[in-house]
Amino acid sequence: MDTLAHYARYESLTLRRHPGGVLEIIMNGAGANRSGLATADHRMHRELAEIWRDVDTDPETRVALIRGEGKGFSGGGDLDLVQDMADHFEVRARVWREARDLVYNVINCSKPIVSAMHGPAVGAGLVAGLLADVSIAAKTARIIDGHTRLGVAAGDHAAIVWPLLCGMAKAKYYLLLCEPISGEEAERIGLVSLAVDDDQLIERAFDVANRLARGSQSAIRWTKYALNNWLRLAGPTFDASLALEFMGFDGPDVREGIQSLRERRAPDFSGDAPF
Repeated sequence: MDTLAHYARYESLTLRRHPGGVLEIIMNGAGANRSGLATADHRMHRELAEIWRDVDTDPETRVALIRGEGKGFSGGGDLDLVQDMADHFEVRARVWREARDLVYNVINCSKPIVSAMHGPAVGAGLVAGLLADVSIAAKTARIIDGHTRLGVAAGDHAAIVWPLLCGMAKAKYYLLLCEPISGEEAERIGLVSLAVDDDQLIERAFDVANRLARGSQSAIRWTKYALNNWLRLAGPTFDASLALEFMGFDGPDVREGIQSLRERRAPDFSGDAPF
């Protein structure tokens, strides 16, 4: 009997089963901010890290499709969570582990993952969006890695996958400057698999998911495993980037970054780096 009991503990993610073994994962924005975007609060951040282990062991799921609802794919980290990380070592240590697990759990999930990104795509949601095996973006989507704007190093998924997908020169440009990139441009430089017209995004994502679900599961899963060895090889680079990101949460720049975001102004990072 079809059941979602496997996922009963999830509250920030809405799960829907579709025929053929496609599991739809919707970041529903229990912590949605005033702009109508799902933000990664304490619960959603943890659930985004853990869901992929459950997908991996779910006998009814062949393919996972992740998307956002409302005005965008994901709105980045909830500022209360970010403030707690800056203020409390225990929170920082816990979220570091979740951020590590999110990346490695997506990579190691045996089932193929499809992402459908529209509107802003930032933060923890973007990790799953770009590490998905087939990433599909609306042409008007706005992909942003906002770490340096916040005053911390670009950790999360950035160092492990951006240089591999779009090359070092483009990766440095977008990651160092926090420059937004449209879905259309992201496809042009190889950052995403496909860019489609906005009104075709969900239909195209389900078409890809259904094709994967109908294919040879052993062949598809083993191909994914082999290809993801490229990402596993970059594991030490990712681990270093994540450690440097979280070291920054104990520094002064992140506090200015948080305050400037709350006040909707440009940050003043006028202090010198301590090295």
